[in-house]
Amino acid sequence: MNHFRHSQRIAGRVVLIMGASSGLGEQLAYAFAVEHARIVVCARRKERLARVAQRCAQLSRRPATLFVTDVALPQEVERTIAAVERQVGPIAIGINCAGFGRMMSAIEMPPEVTAQMFRVNTVGTITASREMARLMAARHSGTIVNVASSAGKVATPKAAVYAATKAAVIAYSNALRLELRQTGVHVLTVNPGPMRTPFFAHAGAAADYLDQLGPLALTPEKVAAQVVQGVLTGKRELNTPRLFEAAHRAYDWVPRVADWLTATVFNKK
Repeated sequence: MNHFRHSQRIAGRVVLIMGASSGLGEQLAYAFAVEHARIVVCARRKERLARVAQRCAQLSRRPATLFVTDVALPQEVERTIAAVERQVGPIAIGINCAGFGRMMSAIEMPPEVTAQMFRVNTVGTITASREMARLMAARHSGTIVNVASSAGKVATPKAAVYAATKAAVIAYSNALRLELRQTGVHVLTVNPGPMRTPFFAHAGAAADYLDQLGPLALTPEKVAAQVVQGVLTGKRELNTPRLFEAAHRAYDWVPRVADWLTATVFNKK
C-alpha cells in the first residue's frame, strides 16, 4: 500500500499532541497537519500554542484547536481529553510529547525537581495514555504515541533522573500495548536521541553539547516525519538514530564496554 493510501487513515481524523508548543511536539503537529489531520495542540504556553495552531490550520486546510493544559496536573489532563472528545471529536491519534530534563548529577538533584520531572514526564504520560486508551478501546480503534527517549534505554551521567522517567514510560507503554492488543488500539513508543531543540538549553547541558555530537544530533523535523511513518505502518517502537539502538543492544551484550562508552564518548553534557 503506497503512502497516499496509508494517509487516508489520517486525513480528517483528530490528532491530539500533548506538549506541542515547541520542539518535537510542534514539529509533530505540523507533520500530521500536512497529512490533513484535524490537529489539537496542548501545552501551558497559550501564545506559542496559538501560533502553532494557526500554522497547522494553514497546512491542513482544516480547523486547528488549542487547549492550555499543564500535564503535571492529572485532573487537567483528564478534563482536556474529555473536552477534546466533546468539542472536536473522537481522538484517532494521541501523542504524549510533553517533558523536560535537568542535567545534573544524581546526588545533587533537588528532590522537588525529581518530583516535577516524574509528574510531567511520567505521570502526565500515564494519565493521558489511560484516558485515551479507555476511549479508544471502546471504539476498537486508535493509536497512542508515547515519546520516551534513548536515555530510557541507555542512561548517561548527569541524566539519572531524566533517564528513570523515560525508562518508566517505555515499560508502561510496553505493558499497555500488550493489554490493548485485542482491542484494535495500537501503541507506538518513540525513543529519540538528542535533538536540536531548546530542551538542552533549558536542561543545563554544556552550551556546545549538540555541536559535539555532530551528525548524531537529530532534527525534530526528521523525527516527526519518522513518527508519522511509524503510525502509518503500525510500528511498535521507533529508535533513532540507529547508532543509539546499537548502543542499547551493546549495553545488554557487552555491558562493560557500553558503560565505558556512555561514560566517555556519550558523556558530553
